[in-house]
Amino acid sequence: MKRLLKYISVLSAIAAIMSCANVGRPTGGAYDETPPKFIKATPAMGEKNVKTNKIRIQFDEYLKLNNPSENVVISPPQKRSAEINAIGKSIQVNLTDTLIPDKTYTIDFGDAIEDNNEGNPLYNFVYSFSTGNEIDTLEVSGTVLNAQNLEPVKGIMVGLYSNLEDSAFTTSQMERVGMTDSRGWFRIRGIKEGRYRIYALQDMDQNYTFNQKSEMIGFTDSIIVPYSRPDVRMDTLWVDTATIDTVIRVPYTHFYPDNILIRCFQEDFKMQQIQKSERNDNRKITVYLNRPADSIPRLEGLNFDSSDAFITERVITNDTITWWIKDSAVYNTDTLSMKIFYMKSDSNGILRPQTDTLNLAKKFVRQTRKKKNDDEDELPPAFEYKFTNMNANFDGYKDIFMLFNEPVAHYDRKAMHIAEQADTLWTDIPFNFEQDSLNPRLYRWIANWEPQKTYRITVDSAAFTSIYGLTTTAIEQQFKINPLESYGIIVMKIHGIEGNAYAELLNSQDAPTMQVPVKDGNAIFEFLKPGKYYVRLCKDDNGDGKWTTGNYEKHIQPETVYYYPGAIELKAMWTIEQDWFVNDTPADKQKPDEIKKQKPEQKKRGRTGQQSSSYRR
Repeated sequence: MKRLLKYISVLSAIAAIMSCANVGRPTGGAYDETPPKFIKATPAMGEKNVKTNKIRIQFDEYLKLNNPSENVVISPPQKRSAEINAIGKSIQVNLTDTLIPDKTYTIDFGDAIEDNNEGNPLYNFVYSFSTGNEIDTLEVSGTVLNAQNLEPVKGIMVGLYSNLEDSAFTTSQMERVGMTDSRGWFRIRGIKEGRYRIYALQDMDQNYTFNQKSEMIGFTDSIIVPYSRPDVRMDTLWVDTATIDTVIRVPYTHFYPDNILIRCFQEDFKMQQIQKSERNDNRKITVYLNRPADSIPRLEGLNFDSSDAFITERVITNDTITWWIKDSAVYNTDTLSMKIFYMKSDSNGILRPQTDTLNLAKKFVRQTRKKKNDDEDELPPAFEYKFTNMNANFDGYKDIFMLFNEPVAHYDRKAMHIAEQADTLWTDIPFNFEQDSLNPRLYRWIANWEPQKTYRITVDSAAFTSIYGLTTTAIEQQFKINPLESYGIIVMKIHGIEGNAYAELLNSQDAPTMQVPVKDGNAIFEFLKPGKYYVRLCKDDNGDGKWTTGNYEKHIQPETVYYYPGAIELKAMWTIEQDWFVNDTPADKQKPDEIKKQKPEQKKRGRTGQQSSSYRR
């Protein structure tokens, strides 16, 4: 009986313990919310006359490195990659290059250092030492933007040269370097007093020198002179997330210049040549150049008479040209041999006349016989067309475009009509019908459309005949012109620009929807549907109506681009007149965040969810 009572009491005790255990489970204490803390280094931080290539940096907890090959920047830059490893509570660095005498070395870890358990990052940790008797402590900082669209350029190298000759950028390695973050912001540390040139380089071959035309670059026209002075910033101490405890003044050393702007671009480096030629349709030959051209290539037949053999179709940039073959005896030839005369770049990039031979075989097309009923006649093929921009409700400021699938030989103007509806009656109105200057298959219907009126295009059958003898069927298209009340107008009153310029209206994807010239300081966008718009301005120095890139050898900067720093909300029947002082907003603050494709990255959080922060001027 005593054994039974003892057994029952033991079971009761175990049950009580298990019951208590089920209430919750041990958490192991509070989460670690702090990043690793620097303890010491060998050689010591800021040590002079260092001779060793091996560095050991110790912290107060176990840590890991986040992608050091991309996030850690060593200056002076290393020709051979340094070996950087996290081992326990320390980081070991082996500089595989020979140390340069009398030079300050900096290792900028960016946000690469994290504690091992919670992933709390240590921001802006920089280790430095000197191989000489002095430590250089000056810094410069700024922003790199894409010159064409003011997008921040992430991960591009920015470097300094004390050699002020232009040739230094193309013949020697950068002396001190930094790298841009997701905001395009960079900082270069450990700089000696002096005068410098500064460059941005998308260093594809990792030699810290601009020697490939395909590399994106940027440069400034001014000399950089680093300096520093004492300054004070205001910091806030918080009781909690909503209550301020104290605002304190914190003295610090302010390094200048801290607002360097580099507009980055890729040179127009492509050598002009034929990219490919084809004869996918037996009746036409198409040649593609690898870049826009100033002139149109010319064909000369070798096994056929080409004196009047072609109708030429091209795009405005002359880099795609199609020759339609008119004679069936020619396009039915199995292989057409011809000479092509065009301008080709030589090894120095200079355009020179070039003659090549093309041999284009006839494309074999498998014929499939359509099934049809015995009493059903097979219809002859028709000359096909489409109205490329017409819909039931049409914008009255536009012309109507009509595109045929092959060139037109002739058409009957009397068989074409545009009529306007008044009540139930239709009355013919005058109009013009014009062929496009580039594409012989494209035509334009031009009339004075009146808002809210209904119109009808009619064309008799066989009114259009192609160069291959096909004719169109009868055509009837009806449409209504939108009322003026459905549109709005935006007038940008631009200040601070002289000379040629044009403005572009952009949608929420940063894509242009309309381009207008700036006249008398105004850019006027008419017939706009209600919505949200953005505006970009280009200082069109050469007056060609398009953005032009830069050239380092000729010391030409890319054409300057500005963004209106905000969205413009337009409603129907509104006319918005907006003053725009283009130089009032710094370039890196102009482009609205909502249309940037390169978004700023949020500071990383540990598993606690606490957001780390760092001060940046």
